[in-house]
Amino acid sequence: MGGENLITGVIGGAAGHARLDKALAQATELSRERVKALIAEGCVMVDGRMASSASAKVGDGTSFTIAVPCAIAAEAEAQAIPLTIAYEDEHLIVVDKPAGMVVHPAAGNADGTLVNALLHHCAGQLSGIGGVARPGIVHSIDNDTSGLLVAAKSDVAHEWLARQFADHSIERAYFAVVKGRPMPPSGTVRGLIGRSGSDRKKMAVLPGDAGRGKHAVTHYRTVRMLDRSALIECRLETGRTHQIRVHMSSIGHMLIGDPVYGRSDSRLRPILQRISFHRQALHAAVLGFTHPVTHDEVRCTSDLPRDMAELIEELGG
Repeated sequence: MGGENLITGVIGGAAGHARLDKALAQATELSRERVKALIAEGCVMVDGRMASSASAKVGDGTSFTIAVPCAIAAEAEAQAIPLTIAYEDEHLIVVDKPAGMVVHPAAGNADGTLVNALLHHCAGQLSGIGGVARPGIVHSIDNDTSGLLVAAKSDVAHEWLARQFADHSIERAYFAVVKGRPMPPSGTVRGLIGRSGSDRKKMAVLPGDAGRGKHAVTHYRTVRMLDRSALIECRLETGRTHQIRVHMSSIGHMLIGDPVYGRSDSRLRPILQRISFHRQALHAAVLGFTHPVTHDEVRCTSDLPRDMAELIEELGG
């Protein structure tokens, strides 16, 4: 099994005495369909023997090894896509990304991404640490989240910035419009974030005894009360996948327009349709860090985009 990432473990707890595909999906972060495909491809070993049936029953204590083939990244093409630059020098660039722009190429999004735009704008000056699929990309924000993102032009800058993200010394503030008015109006949400046990495409706040998930902390404060909703500022102490969306949903204040963690709202639906608002109301407004070379403090800010400003105006309050 060469050219792959190995996932090893032991089936136990709720996963025991179940179908192999279901047990492995619960024991890993792979979807059940992905597990089935890997079993069919001969990439799964159970108790030292190659698994041949996804429906085979397995019990507690069964060991497994899954060889997940490494994706072969295609080199992205440089494209002359307009960018809004918040800060740039020979070491790094901070971009104000519009909602709807995918950060890096992937299946179904081979071009038109931020990486394609950076390759053209920076003309060969991006860090190679991220590989050909993610040159210069130190962190990411969701496709339908707008706002600030930093990319590195050298490996030194990339490593220094990555270290700051890892030790949580980066300043990151987001504006979000949520359903309901948070009570108390400011507070902190703490909880392990990991793959949802009921939907592997979603993240969720997991119980402390789940044995998985990553520590996550979000500080929020209400900026403006709106009609049965609120504009809030969220500051990240950690940076987990979908962190703000998951944490706010977990306390009953889903982001307006969120297609994954929100719920359809008959009151809001005509408002969102009237102003053509088709995304989660989330904007990365502040990004602050220590410059990797000069060691000066860099702090970039981004005003609310027009669609979110229009949403806030419609909701009034």
